[in-house]
This record gives sequence, structure tokens and C-alpha cells, in this order.
Amino acid sequence: MRVAFVGFGEVGAAFAKAFAAAGAEVTAYDRVLDTADGRARLEARADGIAVAFGALDEALRGARYVFSTVTTDVAREAAIACRAHLAPGQSWIDLNATEPAVKREIAAIVEPSGAAFVEGALLGAVGVSGARTELLLGGPAGAATARALAAEFGLNVRHYSDEIGKASTYKMLRSVFSKGLEALLIEFLVAGERAGMRSELWAEVVELLGRERFEKVAANWVCSHAVAHERRWHEMVQVEKVLREMGIEPLMTAATESLFRRSVALDMGAAFPARPPSMEPVIRFLERRLDATQPAQR
Repeated sequence: MRVAFVGFGEVGAAFAKAFAAAGAEVTAYDRVLDTADGRARLEARADGIAVAFGALDEALRGARYVFSTVTTDVAREAAIACRAHLAPGQSWIDLNATEPAVKREIAAIVEPSGAAFVEGALLGAVGVSGARTELLLGGPAGAATARALAAEFGLNVRHYSDEIGKASTYKMLRSVFSKGLEALLIEFLVAGERAGMRSELWAEVVELLGRERFEKVAANWVCSHAVAHERRWHEMVQVEKVLREMGIEPLMTAATESLFRRSVALDMGAAFPARPPSMEPVIRFLERRLDATQPAQR
């Protein structure tokens, strides 16, 4: 079986190892190939795996699965360039981290070729877990593709929805947490470094999350937000001031202050005279109140 990659960066290289180990012939095209030392650079990324790098038509010809693993800004462009080289019996699996609307646009580009479009979303850090990274698939052909990739190559893959865009929505919303936490940690640690106490601050956070289950800690934050948001808002006003005085632009801290201020403006305190027993009423209150006060954003 032949598996092709359009774009051969970190994701392509990681999954190519799994396919090659299972006996598949792996081909790839990357625009880096068109540069002076491109082939050498791509072979270095392959890290000893037998990958046949070639022109776009050569790479796609006869491939059962074609994985689009380019950068998000050229995902549509890649689909347009490949469409003429796709045929019935092939599956175009788009793993690019694009928004749901773009996934649907790419599906409309690919489907006239006769190839099946499969929406893909990577849930995790490929640099850490490699081909073991969870892969979420969507679209009408998603379920059959997920079963085949799991059975033939042992991938950590599951089908999410027949509706194109749902798997990408899941990934986008997941990124609110994962990328937001990354950004928050960076701001926190840079401030700690400037204050000369980064190691102590980091140790305290690690100890907190290591001592208690994250589920418990996170649920406590949300539940207590109902009754402590105003106090925390005043605290974050002071925190933002401290960071500015340290010469650090408080991007994440300013956003946090805004969120707590919004809860005050929504009169959350009146709705929750006492701490709720679970986080569900807190989230539902905010979702309903936001819907009522910001209809244009829905």
C-alpha cells in the first residue's frame, strides 16, 4: 500500500515512520524539494525512513491515503494544486489545523476529483508522542477511514462526526485551553524570571497540580468563580499593574482581568449568593448571559 504526504514537516515525518514500519510505501512532496538543498533537508527529516520524495503527481499517483500536512495558510492552495492528481479510491486526509469553514471549502475542492475527503484533527503534541498522537477524523468517509488506519497501521484514531467541521471545532475549542495555558505559562514564567523567583513559583505550581487531581483543582476554580469573581477582579487589577511596573506587557493577565470584570458586569454575584455544588450552573449562567448581552456574536 502507498501512503503519500503533501507537506513533509514534523507531522509527516512522525507518521511516515508508523506507515513504513507497517510495510507501506511512503511518498511525499514538499515545496522545499524545489530549493537547492531541499532533497537533503527532507531526507534528514525522514531520519532513515525510506520516503520517496518526488514531484506532486508522482507522489500522489497510486496512493491509497493522501495526508495533507502543510501549513494552515496554504491548505486550500495545496488542495487546489493536488486536485488534478487525485482519483476515485483515494482518500484525502486533511490534518491541517484550519477552522471548520476552511475544512468545508477544502472538501468542496477535493470531492469533484472522486477522492474521498476526510477531515482530520490532531489532538496533542506530535513532537512528544509522535505517531501515537490521537487523531480525530470527520466527514462521511471518516468512520471507515478511522477503522482502516487503526487496523492497518495501529494509529490512535477515532471517528468524531459525519458532519465536516465538527472535528475541527473540537480541536479549535480544545486549543482555547491548551494554547491558552501555554501562553499563560510563558507570561507567568517570564515574570518570575524577571522577579528572580521563577524556580520557586514553578515548583509551587508543579506541587499543586501534582498533589491534587487536576479535575478537582479546575472544578474548584470554576465553582468558586461564582462567588469570588469580584474579589479576584480587584486582585488582577493589581497584578496587571505589577507586571507593567516590571516592564512586562501583561497580555494574558489583562485578558484575565477583563474576564473577571465581565462576570461582575453580568451581575453574577446576585445569581450565586452561595458557592454552587458543581461547575455546571456557573458555565450555563455565563453562556446564557453572554447570549443575551452579545447577540451579534452568536
